[in-house]
Amino acid sequence: MGAKATGTRFAFITHNIKDFSHPAANNKLPHPDVAACFSRVRSMYFITLGEALRRIQPEQFADLMIEQEWMEEPRRLTEILDAVDLLFNQVWYNRHQIRLEKIESGKIKLVETETPEDRRGPERTCQCDIWEGTRKSARKVEKKYGLENLGPWDDFEWGMINGKLSALRWVLGDEWDMLDT
Repeated sequence: MGAKATGTRFAFITHNIKDFSHPAANNKLPHPDVAACFSRVRSMYFITLGEALRRIQPEQFADLMIEQEWMEEPRRLTEILDAVDLLFNQVWYNRHQIRLEKIESGKIKLVETETPEDRRGPERTCQCDIWEGTRKSARKVEKKYGLENLGPWDDFEWGMINGKLSALRWVLGDEWDMLDT
């Protein structure tokens, strides 16, 4: 190498750890067949470009490497299911509140037994026993999530809640716009 190479360090960078890294030890070490080519003073062995750049000039490449290596972790299934449960109950509770308003204003009449005719067309009646069960369910939802998490919200916020529920259900295999509650 001669006098020109004095003080010069070389770097070998490879993603091919199967051929160039130690097969039985840390893959950041060179393979025993080529290990003699590397010394602590004159050469360095890396398996990622980012690691090499951070080692050679850390101040210059730190921000760039964060940008290049940043990866958002996907949500766990349990997180998604918890979010679907909350959104489902927010939508259901809102529909319950709308029905409550209609019952209180007389637009929907509580009856002991609905007739087949009552079930056709626009909602005009609600069976008392069904309504009582619905009210119990609403109290459970209030207790579980708290009234502060159940609205009321403006049209934009309701659009967001319904959009989130639709998207998460789609991720889980439902069709788009599946908003049944």
